[in-house]
Amino acid sequence: MRIVVALGGNALLRRGEPMTAKNQRANVRIAAEALAPIARQHQLVITHGNGPQVGLLALQGSAYSAVDPYPLDVLGAETEGMIGYMIEQELGNLLPFERPFATLLTMIEVDGNDPAFQNPTKFIGPVYGKEDADRLGAEKGWSFKMDGDKWRRVVPSPEPKRVFETRPIQWLLEHDTIVIAAGGGGIPTRYDPASPQRLIGVEAVIDKDFASELLARELGADLFVMLTDAPAVCEGWGTPQQRSIRKASPQALEKMSFAAGSMGPKVDAACRFATRTGKTAAIGSLAELGRIVAGDAGTTVSTQATGITRE
Repeated sequence: MRIVVALGGNALLRRGEPMTAKNQRANVRIAAEALAPIARQHQLVITHGNGPQVGLLALQGSAYSAVDPYPLDVLGAETEGMIGYMIEQELGNLLPFERPFATLLTMIEVDGNDPAFQNPTKFIGPVYGKEDADRLGAEKGWSFKMDGDKWRRVVPSPEPKRVFETRPIQWLLEHDTIVIAAGGGGIPTRYDPASPQRLIGVEAVIDKDFASELLARELGADLFVMLTDAPAVCEGWGTPQQRSIRKASPQALEKMSFAAGSMGPKVDAACRFATRTGKTAAIGSLAELGRIVAGDAGTTVSTQATGITRE
């Protein structure tokens, strides 16, 4: 099968964990151990988040006041290279030497008139107490919103429209290459209204799950998997009535409500993929990736399902 696996942020950095290279590598090593058995049997494309990393780079850059801070599209490209390098190395240490890898800087087109630019919602960077968030907001003009019981910076997250590197990714897959692409939702770009043939960067961070779904669809993936720190999609999350959803049709799942900052985008992306391709999307935990691919764990979303099956 051709499988696209989207690594959640927890696969790279756990919430509240210091954003050190050592911690990130340790987490990537754990992810590689789950990915290696899948890579041995299937064509594999890996995508990943970059919220903490791009936020840290922005914070580091703003500390050097001699030059203007680098824009988010450039920081996104930097994180694609950094994280892709770690994934390549750790996964490569577990697979035969002959298996090729490629990390592609992936530009994705967005609409400059997307309403997301008027309502920043994408969390990036570390968490802060309210006093520090207020200070940084005043000093740097950043927007902050509550993420759990802490505050985090938010930036625009426009919808992805087109993946520019689809063809080279196809070529690499045809030669059994493991591809790391669309990291952090890809590099947000758009065509300059003043010069329609000129592509320019955009100050935004595209949602990883929506970008991964678009890439999976354009690549003709047989299975699209989104990994998170939850074993499945749950209704009544955090309540005594909490129940895991084992299988669901997109039509049934779309009628339910999930948190916009966590499970919501994953559910939306799964429903899009299943509806538009007729194939299966799945959501579950990294530790159960093998069972998710086999259809024995996580939440699977497909047009073949009827209603919702709960555990």
